[in-house]
Amino acid sequence: MTNNALSDARSIERPSREAMLQRAPSVNQFWEQNRDLFEEAWKQWETSGSELSGKLDSSLYDANLRNAVERAWQDPDKESDVRALWKEVFPGVYEAQFFNAERLTTLRDYMNGASESGIPVRPPYGISLNRGGAMLDRRSEGYLAAPGFQAFYQDLMDSYMRPIARMLFPDILGYDTQTFGFSIQWQPDTDTSLRAHSDASSVTLNINLNLPGEDFSGSGVRFFDQETRQVSELTFAPGTALIHHGSVPHESMPITEGERSNWVLWLYGESGQVARPGNKHEIIDAKQRWTVPTASADGFAPF
Repeated sequence: MTNNALSDARSIERPSREAMLQRAPSVNQFWEQNRDLFEEAWKQWETSGSELSGKLDSSLYDANLRNAVERAWQDPDKESDVRALWKEVFPGVYEAQFFNAERLTTLRDYMNGASESGIPVRPPYGISLNRGGAMLDRRSEGYLAAPGFQAFYQDLMDSYMRPIARMLFPDILGYDTQTFGFSIQWQPDTDTSLRAHSDASSVTLNINLNLPGEDFSGSGVRFFDQETRQVSELTFAPGTALIHHGSVPHESMPITEGERSNWVLWLYGESGQVARPGNKHEIIDAKQRWTVPTASADGFAPF
């Protein structure tokens, strides 16, 4: 690999939107053949003097959540402090302030800088061709491979998402060793919504990355309760997150004005195995919840 990986990545010919929509074999070949090039390009981008480098750290989290999570890792019996921050806003759906809304500019600036880096990133066209989105997990072809971002992302999954998910949904233990994530940007007249669906995950974390004052209309997340037939459309403020079993049916309603940016993060078991809500599961204590699995990433990607 040469010292010109960044310029080579920027100048490479990209697959067409039509080819990506059609899942043409040439598209997969493009990402696989250039994986090493793009990974090196991201390293060079992050060390090229960019002012964005090195700013993704724990200060981005909401202080109450960060402090409670840190206490729980030191003493898992204090996880009740974390649990108290999550409010059930729909059957099986919980909400909490996840990121510090006043620090979201740092995260959004980083994501915007990565988008403008000129390095190809694969949009999440497994759900729809969301042109403003990117694949976040290294198991995905064309992922955002900047080392600083990957360190932040993996710590989020290991230190925050997984133990919180285990605490709220004990049945996912053993079906939570693998991580997956992507970003989405909804824009009127471009990418506006996502029809009703369930996720190929044991648990899903959806984080709103809109900045304070960055308003939009529409684009609520509608949830469906299969037992009671209850339907509720939820909106969430900047930096807040919704977490739920992947099996809970939901849809993103059409955005009509402004833009909405969010991350969607999944946990599931090896080879895509997912927990089935209501199944019998082992009773575990807090110490087991606040651990990082030893299983290696298996390379399976849902899309």
